[in-house]
Amino acid sequence: MMKLKCIAVDDEPLALDIIEDYISKVPFLELVKRTENAIEGLQLVQAGGIDLVFLDIQMPDLTGIQFLKIANNKASYILTTAYSQYALESYDLNVSDYLLKPIAFDRFYKAVEKVHNQQKNNSEPAVVAVPVPAPVVTPSQAVQDFIFVKTEHKIQKIELDDILYIEGLKDYISIFTKTERVITLQNMKRMEETLPSSQFIRVHKSYIIALDKIESIERSRITICGKIIPIGDTYRDEFFKRIENNNI
Repeated sequence: MMKLKCIAVDDEPLALDIIEDYISKVPFLELVKRTENAIEGLQLVQAGGIDLVFLDIQMPDLTGIQFLKIANNKASYILTTAYSQYALESYDLNVSDYLLKPIAFDRFYKAVEKVHNQQKNNSEPAVVAVPVPAPVVTPSQAVQDFIFVKTEHKIQKIELDDILYIEGLKDYISIFTKTERVITLQNMKRMEETLPSSQFIRVHKSYIIALDKIESIERSRITICGKIIPIGDTYRDEFFKRIENNNI
């Protein structure tokens, strides 16, 4: 079994104790070092050989966000913090997951399993893809199972499974879920890059859809929850290729 070499960086010894205990329970994790010193943690990452970093955000001398910017994607990162307001900025830096303290073991395991699957897939030799009819994408296989978006008054968490489609307007986008419409100041290109391509596809300059929410397709129109969504000429070939290959 491929093991992920990990370090834990947090200025709270109790938090490090919890992370160390959780790591010891997961067969595919190996704790290389725990440290209360962010500078020491950064040096370990930059030296190479570290696969996964559990990183606190609020630390003296060097914050977790500063750590990420300096480290420059030298490893995978799972942020651990008591402050949810940092979530949006952390995803801008491509972290693998974001754990809010106090951390439950089941949530911890879900996060590390996701990283393990990603790195295992990246290490396997390339093979010829064989289309598989309608695979089910589990949260651990996806890049993430939720996103954070900034609305007018708050940062809101949205479960990916709840998203029906996204509509881009002039200066903002609307995310339509099973229960609500969420408006955020963000462009379509950025949202397209954020969402996992295994679950979402852009079908028009103004629309991104959830593939598993499609009810029907008729000519150049898609129906999702009664909403008619056009298929743009630029996106038509790629969309129908996905459909024909049963790769949704």
